[in-house]
Amino acid sequence: MRNWKRLLTITAMTLAVLVALVLALGISLTNFLVDFWWFSSLEYGSYFWLRVLYRYIFSGGVTIFFFLIFFLNFWAASRYLGVDQSAFSSLGQESGRQYRKLLQMFQTGSMSVYIPVSLILAVWVASPFYQQWESALLFFFGPDSGVQDPVYREDISFYLFRLPIFELVQKKMLITSSVLVLGIALLYWLEHQLLPVEKRTWPRGAKNHLSGLVLVTALIEAWGFILDRHDLLYTSVHEPSFFGPGFVELRYLLPLIWFVVVSLIAATGSGILWAHTGKGLKSTIGFALVFVVALGLRQSSFLPNLLDRFLVKPNPVKIEKDFMENNIKATLKAYDLEQIKTIPVTAAVGPEMIAPDVRQHLHNIPVWDPEYLDDVYQQLQGIRPYYSFTDVDVARYQINGQTEQVNLAAREINIDKLPDAARNWENLHMRYTHGFGAVITPAAQNGDTPMQWFLRDLNLQSDVGFKVEKPDIYYGTEKLDYAIVPNRLNIPDISSFDMDSSQNYSGKGGVQISSLFRKLLIALYFRDEKLFFSVNIDGNSKALFRRNIVDRIKTLTPYLELDHDPYIVVTPTRVYWVQDAYTTSSWYPVSHDSRFAFAGYQNEEDKRFNYIRNSVKVVVDAFDGTADYYVVDASDPIILGYQNAYPGLFKDVAEMPPLLREQLRYPRDIFQLQMNIYAKYHQTDPALFYQQAETWDFAKVEDKPVRPYYITMIMDGAEEMQNFILLNPMTPIGRNNLSMLGIAGSLKSDNAGRPYSKQIVVYKFSRDVQVDGPSQVSALIDQDPEIARQFALWDQKGSHLKRGRIIMLPIGKAVLYVQPVYIVSTGNTKIPELARVILSMGNVDVMDTSLEKAWEKLEERLRESNLVLHPEPAAPSEIETTPPPEEKRPSVGPMQ
Repeated sequence: MRNWKRLLTITAMTLAVLVALVLALGISLTNFLVDFWWFSSLEYGSYFWLRVLYRYIFSGGVTIFFFLIFFLNFWAASRYLGVDQSAFSSLGQESGRQYRKLLQMFQTGSMSVYIPVSLILAVWVASPFYQQWESALLFFFGPDSGVQDPVYREDISFYLFRLPIFELVQKKMLITSSVLVLGIALLYWLEHQLLPVEKRTWPRGAKNHLSGLVLVTALIEAWGFILDRHDLLYTSVHEPSFFGPGFVELRYLLPLIWFVVVSLIAATGSGILWAHTGKGLKSTIGFALVFVVALGLRQSSFLPNLLDRFLVKPNPVKIEKDFMENNIKATLKAYDLEQIKTIPVTAAVGPEMIAPDVRQHLHNIPVWDPEYLDDVYQQLQGIRPYYSFTDVDVARYQINGQTEQVNLAAREINIDKLPDAARNWENLHMRYTHGFGAVITPAAQNGDTPMQWFLRDLNLQSDVGFKVEKPDIYYGTEKLDYAIVPNRLNIPDISSFDMDSSQNYSGKGGVQISSLFRKLLIALYFRDEKLFFSVNIDGNSKALFRRNIVDRIKTLTPYLELDHDPYIVVTPTRVYWVQDAYTTSSWYPVSHDSRFAFAGYQNEEDKRFNYIRNSVKVVVDAFDGTADYYVVDASDPIILGYQNAYPGLFKDVAEMPPLLREQLRYPRDIFQLQMNIYAKYHQTDPALFYQQAETWDFAKVEDKPVRPYYITMIMDGAEEMQNFILLNPMTPIGRNNLSMLGIAGSLKSDNAGRPYSKQIVVYKFSRDVQVDGPSQVSALIDQDPEIARQFALWDQKGSHLKRGRIIMLPIGKAVLYVQPVYIVSTGNTKIPELARVILSMGNVDVMDTSLEKAWEKLEERLRESNLVLHPEPAAPSEIETTPPPEEKRPSVGPMQ
């Protein structure tokens, strides 16, 4: 009876284990197959197989490599085991037979012992490589950069692609060789103990084998010390003064590393010679002492502290000058800041502040902040409860023969806004499947007229020629669940501009549900049985998933970092998303590191890096989800490495459709990162860099940094840029006056004929004449009695006054500040209204309903204030003057 129970228990457990294994395997295969279908639907099926091939070839190859190292060494050791059988004579018959059997297994290199042991050890050692396979691709495919590090003159590609893999290989090889030395030494020791006393001599083969392993271990350890030379380039002990190695590291620690390497190899070689011949004991001890002393000096901080205290600290600039220069040059190169064009500017006073051609640029000054405009769009153009405007973008289009800056947003689906009664499976996955169209408004508006629209409503009404053939938005920035389209649901007529394509979807994207087998696998993939049993899915239906564009791009190319601000482009055929993508590395030598939370991470954790390039623009079709990757920086060795590894994935930017290419822009995230670095590293002279007397900070208003903003205009000194530029004001640290204005934009064309390139220009304001910063202008506006009186009248019960962001523009030789003023209802329905526009220049503030009226008033006030400060002379004839030559002033931008 007990045997039957035991048999049933074993059988049940076996079946449970088998079922669990089958389920796990089935789920894995289901995920694998559906992912393959998804990649294939985007025409990236070959790319999918290439990634699988690279991953398993690399992971399997590394595992086999370590397996062979372990197995061959264990097998070789078994050849030298030679225990005399008489060693077991003192044991009993049964015990002796068991020991003989065990010894025979080790002596013959039994497959049942060495293979599983070697495999377990190989998987254990190789496991970190399984997560590093994508980085290893760059080891094989990454090209030389043509740039050398400033210390060892190695190509930068060595640090970006090879050094990380070398360090990982060295650590794992050291573990492997150490395990082998200990394991095989233990085998030989046990054998030696089992030999009769009169035969206790080590076999020559065993000595040679163990000596070889010790020598290899020493060489691997020496290789680790050699790699430590390169780790000196990433030291941060000198911060905040500078980053990277200084006098102590390169003049004291670096020679010690070489002493450690040479003495280690010499001591090991001498020790092996002594073990075999009995000669060289003194030299072995001597080399070992040198090794221990050199290693101890390297680990000790006593001498480095003495050198730093009595030599470096009294003469920091003189001693560390070259090392500071290394840090400055490497950091500027790593963040693509080498080619910045600096324009010295002395601010004008008096009538020179009034530029003659200001009016022609007023129509492109943005007076609506995105956060307030988003509320306007939601209230006036949401139309249906399930539509949402996630983000308001900025762009420029040719409208009525001139370039107009506009605000625009995609009307996306947001099923969280559905009432609870409507949140059923069919509605969520088969009815409310997509957004529809976009809204576009001019950036410049008047406070005394209704909101002007360039594109609006579900019928896409436009008085300026905007139209979209396929305005359905199945892919966007919302958190979108999977959708099944087309389907058999009968949707009642609800003026179906926006709902029709759920039944007539014709996009290329999506996984075809063309059979019951596919339907089953896709249902298993989503863990949703309703999908399998639904009768409204037919052979033409497709499963659309990974519809958030950031999630979509991260799934396709997880090795690219993404900008936080994907933007839409409205064309006559489709609505497209453009996503800026970056390549980063934390291995650029002597470059200062940064931390930033890129888009696409669940917890938005900061990523550490010290090299970045905006190398790729990704275009995602909002209708069918196709994603195209365009390389815009062919000088970046990282993207060239991935381009070599994945042929056909990345296209040249020249292949991008012109309507999309003309909307490309300098991304905000990288510009903010670059300006954060340049705030310190613009001081290229080591003495100034050490003093940090001219370090900048982001301009602030009410203790909040002013984010870079886009504006459409041509700046003096930046005429080669396109007219859609990014501005970033900065002030001295701890002060509020304006120090510089950073300007970034894409070039109209470059000398190499590339269709897309970019540049940064810096207006550096002279300290001879103060230029007010945004916070100072905000304070002056607060102090203006006329403006304060008007604010008090508006800020009454039932409404609340809000002041928008402060926009600054270089106009002529002065700086014009613009701040919009909104009135927001305190009730449940909040539709912000643009009430007034404030202009400020030269300590003169005015407010009116439009930019044109405000400029007229400001110009008049400036002329009046100038007459008061500089009255005309009483008798011009009494003063002998020579009229100056006529000066031709630029319409926009500061003059030197």
